[in-house]
Amino acid sequence: MIPGPRRTAMLLLGCVVLGTGVALLLAADLGSDGYSTFVNGLTLATGVAFWVVNLVVGVVLVVLAALRGVRPGVGTVVQVVLVGVTVSVVLALLPTPGATGWRVALLLAAFPVLAVGIALYLGSHTGAGPAEAAALAWDPPVPFRWSYSVVQGGGALAGWLLGATVGVGTLAVIVLLGPAVDLTARILRLDLRQETDPALREDDLA
Repeated sequence: MIPGPRRTAMLLLGCVVLGTGVALLLAADLGSDGYSTFVNGLTLATGVAFWVVNLVVGVVLVVLAALRGVRPGVGTVVQVVLVGVTVSVVLALLPTPGATGWRVALLLAAFPVLAVGIALYLGSHTGAGPAEAAALAWDPPVPFRWSYSVVQGGGALAGWLLGATVGVGTLAVIVLLGPAVDLTARILRLDLRQETDPALREDDLA
């Protein structure tokens, strides 16, 4: 089903905000998220291009999540494409600063931006991207705020074992981002789970 105007706006805005947060995290150059670390590790170990590995890993995670009831949707595709485009645009405008203080400031700024972006796009109930789908697949029994940390931590560990580097930013994502997204969703009164929300059906018919 094509999402209504409200859900479409939430999806697009959330993906742009999320992409901006990812760009801030990468520009800080203090360690990427666990999912990207895993993809980078596989790239180093296999010699296959990053975008190919990223696509394969993403598809595998989405399929596995679907087997546990988290079905993909239009938001799954939009998230991957729009976040990637946004990251490229923002990084072109925001080079990594030389001073450590500014890099730490970028890292700190990234977290609220990431949390709002993830909460908005998941709150649109249009489908989850690979990392979020993998976490939502285990909620329940494990709440998203912790299952997301497990997904990010597992990815970081696997990527590190395959030769990728990790940093303080990686550890911060593992420990803080899941709870931050959960808190943001509560403040905005958004349900992160991807079942059909009766409150949004009227929007679909509008």
